[in-house]
Amino acid sequence: MIGVIDYGAGNITSVSRALSHLGRAHRVSGKPEELASSTHLIFPGVGAAGSAMATIRETGLADLIGDFVSSGRPTLGICLGCQIVLAASEEDDTPGLDLFPGIVKRFPGDMKTQARPLKIPHMGWNRVVFTRPSPLFAGIYPAGEFYFVHSYYPLPAEEDLVLGRTEYGISFCSVLGRGNLLAVQFHPEKSGPAGLKLLDNFCRWDGKDAL
Repeated sequence: MIGVIDYGAGNITSVSRALSHLGRAHRVSGKPEELASSTHLIFPGVGAAGSAMATIRETGLADLIGDFVSSGRPTLGICLGCQIVLAASEEDDTPGLDLFPGIVKRFPGDMKTQARPLKIPHMGWNRVVFTRPSPLFAGIYPAGEFYFVHSYYPLPAEEDLVLGRTEYGISFCSVLGRGNLLAVQFHPEKSGPAGLKLLDNFCRWDGKDAL
């Protein structure tokens, strides 16, 4: 059973629909006791880091995520769920879960491409270049396109945590992970066949070995 954390940060319905499309049994809940027995855990989300982290800590979900990762079971963060695995975010000056060293930074306001200003948030389809092997990427073209919506990006403190990069004014980490914890800045549930393949890879993964 796949557990999907609902901490009021939105986009849960899209993730649930994608898992249903894949035929994956799953449970959506904001209660740690209902998710603790899951085989896999997904924590998606959009919105502000400050309010999201406050909810996660108040409801005991922070402890659930930490315990789940420590257990060795496969764990996946999506969008805001990707950012909160790091130690801190510039958004609302928010402490994160500190599961990986690093911070979350806002895109510079003066980014340009071919002398044209780039809009923030970064919104729409963009290429992800996989820089390290991962079970998530099995059967996906080495530079697939995925759907993004975000104003902040993860900046891991250790380069070997970076599994994929994307260009938007700057080169930023769009996939990070180590061991049984993986996280993506984009939305696989909104990214067509490549995104569904990534989610299916995660659901079939044992948290240890390559697929």
